[in-house]
Amino acid sequence: MLSFALGFLVSLLITLLIVRYAHLHEKFSTDTDLSGVQKFHVHPVPRIGGVGILLGLIASAVQLHHAYPAVSGGILGLIACGMPAFGSGMIEDLTKRVSPLARLVCTMGAAALAYFLLDIAVTRISVPPLDFLLSYAVISCAVTVLAVAALANAINIIDGFNGLASMVAFMMFASLAYVAFQVSDPVVLSASFMMMGAVLGFFIWNFPAGLIFLGDGGAYFIGFMLAELSIMLVMRNRDVSAWYPVLLFMYPIFETCFSIYRKKFIRGMSPGIPDGVHLHMLVYKRLMRWAVGARTARELTRRNSLTSPYLWLLCLIAVVPATLFWRHTLHLFCFVVVFAATYVWLYVSIVRFKSPRWMVVRKAKR
Repeated sequence: MLSFALGFLVSLLITLLIVRYAHLHEKFSTDTDLSGVQKFHVHPVPRIGGVGILLGLIASAVQLHHAYPAVSGGILGLIACGMPAFGSGMIEDLTKRVSPLARLVCTMGAAALAYFLLDIAVTRISVPPLDFLLSYAVISCAVTVLAVAALANAINIIDGFNGLASMVAFMMFASLAYVAFQVSDPVVLSASFMMMGAVLGFFIWNFPAGLIFLGDGGAYFIGFMLAELSIMLVMRNRDVSAWYPVLLFMYPIFETCFSIYRKKFIRGMSPGIPDGVHLHMLVYKRLMRWAVGARTARELTRRNSLTSPYLWLLCLIAVVPATLFWRHTLHLFCFVVVFAATYVWLYVSIVRFKSPRWMVVRKAKR
């Protein structure tokens, strides 16, 4: 718990300093685009929240070195491997000139470093014919690199509203910590606790006021850590089903896959072009009706923040059963199907203006 507390305090204080002295670095670090298709904030906001999370994690890992040098070394090694993912996102946050493809390639490079230096690899997916293919190093490396980069990108995609991506990540790290405790995996357990503390330290300033954003650096690094820790957990513990991380990360994974399908096959556009019809954006536009038409910063910020709990609850449909049935492949697969069906039903209902009345938030009459 000391690691959790230290990660939380360092992240909390670093993030506070970034917010407090935003005027000193606003020329480089502030998101001033208020009119983009995926922009829902009402005033310029710093977008380098990942700095506090990274420093909180490093401080916690260093503090652990005296008592548990092997665990500390493993976590610090993983952090070092993740620097290309964090760095490419941070450069984008500061310059707005790094393409999505470049960030994706850098994240793939980070995953490749972890593969070759730390031997973190996808070695099974609980499908016998495919597990045989993963016995070949080339295939295992390719699958690992693509999986890590895909999840990092997925976390970045869902980072659209105050507290959304950070709380989703917090719940996922909590699940990883629980399963790691069950199978006595000290590295995954400690790293998950550290990330929980660091993410929570950021979350306090991000939700509900939206004083700082995670940024691409923070989102890609969180996604990298989630992917690598889950691969380590499955790789080193045969009791953990390979479908556990699939269900655990089902919300960002399915959001990304559905977005690609929607853009490519329904709208006939490139999947890389931003649009305004992700599920979290539809929730904001069509379920948060109480503030429709409002133009004051207070009401728009509140509308932004009230959007996130809807997606937290949706995410729990995957996280809770994943945590409960982490060793049972058949159960996990069934819940993957349940989540996909729930997501599609919810999306179609909102698009067709057929959302259940209890889901719509309207402004109370005075």
